Amino acid sequence: MGDISEPIQKCILILKSAKTDTEKFAALFMVTKLVKSKDCNSTAKKALFEAIGFKFLKKLLTGTNVQDDCPPSVYKSVALSILTNFCNEPELSSHPEMLANIPVFLDIVQTSDNEDYDDNLIIISEAYTCLQCIAEHEAGQKALIEVGAITKMSEIYSHQSFQTDEALNILVKLVSRYGPAAWGNDPKPFHSLVNKIALDFATDQSERKFELATILSALLYSCNKSTVVPGFADETWHLSIYKALYDILTSKIGKNQRDPALKLAANIIDLLGVEWTFNDEENPKKFFLLLLQLCAIEVRMQLEDRSFKQAFANAELVTACFIVLESSINYMGTDQLDLEQKEKQSVYTSLKGAFNAVVSILTKVSNDKNKDKLPDAEKVFICAMVRVLVAWIAQETTAMREQIYALLPYIFTLANDSFHAHRSRKMAEKTKTEGEPMDMDISLLGQIDLLRLMLPALCHLVVEDKARDIVLNLKEEDILYEAMNFHWSIVHYKKPPIPKSERGKARTQPEPELDPKVLEDMKDSRAAMVSLCNIFMNLTVLAPKVVENSMLFNTLLKFIFNNLPELKNIPDNLVLHGHLAVLGLLLLKQQASKVKKNDFSICRYIQSTIRFLWDAYNVDESNDPNELVVSMTYKEHWNEIADLWFLGMQTLSGVLQTIPWISEFAIESGWAQGIAEMLVKVKVGTLPPNVKSAFEDFLCRLVDSNEGAIPVLKKGGALKMCRNHRLMDLGKKLFGD
Repeated sequence: MGDISEPIQKCILILKSAKTDTEKFAALFMVTKLVKSKDCNSTAKKALFEAIGFKFLKKLLTGTNVQDDCPPSVYKSVALSILTNFCNEPELSSHPEMLANIPVFLDIVQTSDNEDYDDNLIIISEAYTCLQCIAEHEAGQKALIEVGAITKMSEIYSHQSFQTDEALNILVKLVSRYGPAAWGNDPKPFHSLVNKIALDFATDQSERKFELATILSALLYSCNKSTVVPGFADETWHLSIYKALYDILTSKIGKNQRDPALKLAANIIDLLGVEWTFNDEENPKKFFLLLLQLCAIEVRMQLEDRSFKQAFANAELVTACFIVLESSINYMGTDQLDLEQKEKQSVYTSLKGAFNAVVSILTKVSNDKNKDKLPDAEKVFICAMVRVLVAWIAQETTAMREQIYALLPYIFTLANDSFHAHRSRKMAEKTKTEGEPMDMDISLLGQIDLLRLMLPALCHLVVEDKARDIVLNLKEEDILYEAMNFHWSIVHYKKPPIPKSERGKARTQPEPELDPKVLEDMKDSRAAMVSLCNIFMNLTVLAPKVVENSMLFNTLLKFIFNNLPELKNIPDNLVLHGHLAVLGLLLLKQQASKVKKNDFSICRYIQSTIRFLWDAYNVDESNDPNELVVSMTYKEHWNEIADLWFLGMQTLSGVLQTIPWISEFAIESGWAQGIAEMLVKVKVGTLPPNVKSAFEDFLCRLVDSNEGAIPVLKKGGALKMCRNHRLMDLGKKLFGD
């Protein structure tokens, strides 16, 4: 015991030799003095702690089996005073015996409104100190979550008891560590807590207002989105936050007030969408435009004429501004916002200034020879810059082109690394067994898939000669094909295999519904595959020579042959079905020389493609039996697939010229005859010109490639069809002049 001073050694001896609780209790007063002395080091504290024993302290805390001649609050006060001092030692604050007392500490702080404590607020203070020390360490955080501390702390704040800010700080620490999982599946504690804090935030006019802004940011950032968002409209917090942020951002404020306000605005927009900014009935656009301008200005102030290290120093604030800019750009891209010309010009000028600053920093980084050795946190910040930049490129197709072309190789390197890290993370999630913790070491970079976010911008970029050359020179199509396979594995979700012991048994329960997260991932991967199809279509049309001689594009064609027939025939998959079918036709036309007639996969692919083209129009679903209409299933998505349908009809006509035997499918399936029978029913003069020429051109090519189509079309009423709709070219082929 050489590390322990003599007075403390004496005290330990007295404690250990105490025969009754009264003797031990008397010795505690000596302990409280000694613990605060300078020579009480970690070793001494631990030895004292073990000499007292947790059982005895618990007795004092809970007021059980103690002397009647003294009020229980005195015992509690002494016990807490000692524990508070021991709690400063990490080894003791995460000691299993200390953690076992969490319910007692929570009980004390929850009952702080009781009359017992009116004269002894120090007891509550010390219980909070113990809880705060416990919450500093992982073991403590886990123990707090397990005993329901989140709900209890929410109740304490909502009821405005004594020292509620301490409860709030512990709660923020827990949810920041555990994220959405900390809140569980009941949104009520979150809503009641945030309603109360948001109301305080809106009404408090002191500096505490900005502390509350930071706390609200942390709570919104960590909430369980899937349970909170559906019912948020019935709560008051989003309106309170709107009112408070509107007041702050329309006032004269300094940096210390503006920064937390912008961060909070970013978190609520990330949670509820840009629509949240349109809460002012008289002038709904005003706050949206103000916020957009402020964030654009902030980005310029933080990035212009700065080195990357200087910019990174304020990464959290800049990233918050990026969230607002990206959400706003994406929202404006949907054309739901009606801006006047003057407003459009002002928005464009602000955004262009901000993105000039972003491009300037990215250019500095891309030219730095140490760019590959940056720590993960800095790489994530660079990815945030790229992310917001590609959202802008997807909507703004002319600005800063030369600088962007120069950046593309570096951006692709980042995007590819991010995609591979993200894919590894997803694969690890898939293979881990239920309840097994995730490996937290997987790179920070894998949290987002930057390549996925780039796809809409890439659709535009590959149309530009210079950008397309860069994409092909970097062989980026190889990675895009990997991405196609990865997203297909999510879209084409297969349920886990049934365990052997369960096979062959009759099902007593209905099929369980898919997890909402799985459905959300499937929806996102569908959209990703549609973008990938568009990129590959543009490359196929604009770089035909490359495609014709490329093994990669031949592999892509086989991918479509094998997988399109497997795509589930459900409305959610219709847009993707159309894109895969038409991309397949474009590739088939380019790769005609490599296609073999006896390849069974091509037969199934052509049948799936014909199904997409055939089902688009009919007369059966029209109110007027003589009118041609887009079928009900297609109507909902027609703005996404109308051009695709026409391109598909045109490309299939071209394919028939290079691979004539494909005509057999159109005839044997009954489609050719079906077209004639459908158009015969359509009233003269009502057939839209573009639909008329699509069908006529296709049927002409069909007859050219296979004379067997002539009797089939005649049987379907081709004479009447040609006369009614003046299909001159087809008429000549079928009936001569």
